[in-house]
Amino acid sequence: MLFVGTAESWSSDLSSDSCEYYQTEIFGLLPSSQAHRRLHADAVTDHQDERLDRVSWNPSVPLRDLPVCLQDKRELRERQHLQRSNIDSWDSWRRSQQKTRRRLKEHVGGAISGLLPWRHTLHKIEGQFGDGVKAYFVFLRYLLCLNLLYCIIIAGSVLTPRLVFGHNSNTLGSPGFQNYSFKDFFVGSGVLETSPVFHSFYTRGSLDLDCLNTPILFFLGMISVLVLSIIMVVHRTVVGYKHSWLTGNRFSSNLSYKVFCGWDFCIQNPQAASLKHNFIRNELKMDLEEQTFQQRVQQRTLKHWVQLIFLRVLLNFLVLVLLGSAFILIYFAIEWSQIKCENHWTVCLMLEYLPPITMTTINYILPHVFSKISEFEDYSLTIQLNLTLIRSIFLKLASLGIYLFFFINAQAPQEQHKCKENAFGKEMYKLTIFNLLECFFNAFFVAYPRTLFVERFPSSNLAQILGKQQFEISSNVLDLVNSQTVTWVGVFYCPLLPAISAIRLLFLFYFKKFTVVRCCVPPQRMFRTASSSVLFHFMLLLGLFMAVITLVVNINRFVPGGCGPFEGNRTVFNVTSVCIKTLPNPVQTTISYISSEAFAFALLLAEVVILTSYVSRGRANRKAMERLKDMLVMCSSDKRFLVKQHSTIMRLQHRERKHHVK
Repeated sequence: MLFVGTAESWSSDLSSDSCEYYQTEIFGLLPSSQAHRRLHADAVTDHQDERLDRVSWNPSVPLRDLPVCLQDKRELRERQHLQRSNIDSWDSWRRSQQKTRRRLKEHVGGAISGLLPWRHTLHKIEGQFGDGVKAYFVFLRYLLCLNLLYCIIIAGSVLTPRLVFGHNSNTLGSPGFQNYSFKDFFVGSGVLETSPVFHSFYTRGSLDLDCLNTPILFFLGMISVLVLSIIMVVHRTVVGYKHSWLTGNRFSSNLSYKVFCGWDFCIQNPQAASLKHNFIRNELKMDLEEQTFQQRVQQRTLKHWVQLIFLRVLLNFLVLVLLGSAFILIYFAIEWSQIKCENHWTVCLMLEYLPPITMTTINYILPHVFSKISEFEDYSLTIQLNLTLIRSIFLKLASLGIYLFFFINAQAPQEQHKCKENAFGKEMYKLTIFNLLECFFNAFFVAYPRTLFVERFPSSNLAQILGKQQFEISSNVLDLVNSQTVTWVGVFYCPLLPAISAIRLLFLFYFKKFTVVRCCVPPQRMFRTASSSVLFHFMLLLGLFMAVITLVVNINRFVPGGCGPFEGNRTVFNVTSVCIKTLPNPVQTTISYISSEAFAFALLLAEVVILTSYVSRGRANRKAMERLKDMLVMCSSDKRFLVKQHSTIMRLQHRERKHHVK
């Protein structure tokens, strides 16, 4: 009787606790349910077989990249071997050629990526100092490759035709070379004015055809540089924005994945293993830092929010006061530099370099002040970096804008500057040379002595106050943006400025590498570079637009009759008119329509349609991603529910065994 009662009680518990389990699992094991499922699965299998067949015969997608399990990949491989006998020779040859081209593309891409310089150095810097410092050096390498590409364009379209078909006047063998002085290298005067460095060297020469002459080649070369810059910078910015959107605020990092799946088991070198350890540790520090900040934000009360907003308003007002004072100081420094100097050449050189010295000093001090101010505003580390970058880029680009505005509006005496294009090019040349000198002195006369002092006298109060410096990513990136903007502004007046900038960036890499590895310590707080890298390229895009506006305004200011390829009655705007008149009438009509307002309106309308389609596609993809995220959440909930039900059944079975034993 006791056994019957216990059995009845157990059955009642089973019916009450596991009813849902029987409805979901036991009902699915019934023969009728199996048959219904089999009929439904046949239709689905036919569709999946067609899909797998299409996937298996898609040579553009290798099997290892397909989002299927290993067993499905093996089945696809077997189907490929079986179906090869059922296709004709043409399809077989076409598919094999597509597969060959895909593999060739992969090998070429791997070879090109292997040719990129400093791969091992960047990997070492990433392991020791985090991804943010590495992003700076990757950005520097990108600008170096960009300037080398400019050098190829200018050498092919501007320099080579002038050297081959140019006259012998105004060359390096001019009498000015005998009077060469050390000062000429720093200010671009003397023999450098008549060298290929500056605008006046590129005269018309013997290449004097209607559609093939030095002015047209010069114009096409400069236009190619600017168009290529816009395409590459915009493409880099858009790609970075898409990546940051996918892995930014909408992406929640999985700590368990980084802990248990983040190790690379192909590593055999102890040094590489140490770098990988540092990289994983930095990733975890960034994740924990973000989670801690989010928890602190959620605990803020209304009183804390009011106090924080009031403090941020005061700090932003302080930032505006500092910016205004810096702009006034730069303006007066430019005015003082225009005073005619009759002292020793070193004093005159310092006076000519007074504006760059003032701008560099301000741009060195204020970003550090902005960084300290952002810490009191209580933002996340990534927002602090971005806010410091925005304030610093406004400071640097505005300082450069004041510098350019002064020289554009300055009316120099005709006897002092016979070639206004050369005079403007020399200012950009001086900024580039001074930037290289500033980096050299900062590395070996500021950072390195500071490190030596801290290492030899660690117990002194001054050494404890100074300490080893941390690599300021924001200010260093802004220096790159500022110098590249100077290159874009001055390339029209100093065609060899990209070559000078490439050499400067090459030296700059090793200067900064020495500063980071020898003189800096890893940052105590890490940050993500997903959004910061986008901001780097967006600032570069702002610098490019500023350079284009400056070029248009400055070119329009120069009147005909100057020097260089546009001497006489030729200007940048009418240099192609003679060539267009010699073309056939249909070509002239086409060019006239392309340059008309009707074509501009049609082009603008097409851009609006294309952008609308991309926006619509982006919204659809965003909705699809949200649905997939919901499906993943539901799958996790189902798994937890099934585990709970399984534990319940196991517990009931264990209870049943105990009753049988009794």
